[in-house]
Amino acid sequence: MSNPTESVVNNKEKHQFEVVNGSQISKLVYQMRGEDMIDLVHTEVPEDLAGQGIGKSLVTAALEYARDNGLMAIPSCPFVASYVQRHPEWNDVVAEL
Repeated sequence: MSNPTESVVNNKEKHQFEVVNGSQISKLVYQMRGEDMIDLVHTEVPEDLAGQGIGKSLVTAALEYARDNGLMAIPSCPFVASYVQRHPEWNDVVAEL
């Protein structure tokens, strides 16, 4: 897959960004905090799909969504927090904890 974020869908009904691989769903669960904050609370990738960049794609899609919609992202999920620490290009949309 040339651009993995293209396969990420924002399932607003379930409050999660997700990638479907057959019967398996990788997801980044979020909660809206008011009108201008999105709390990224939990990332989950099935064990047999780990290491394929799916988690990174989920985080990137969520941060792009935040940027595109004028939201600040709260990196409550340890995976998300670790990702944004390594990628300062997202500092403009990441809320300080």
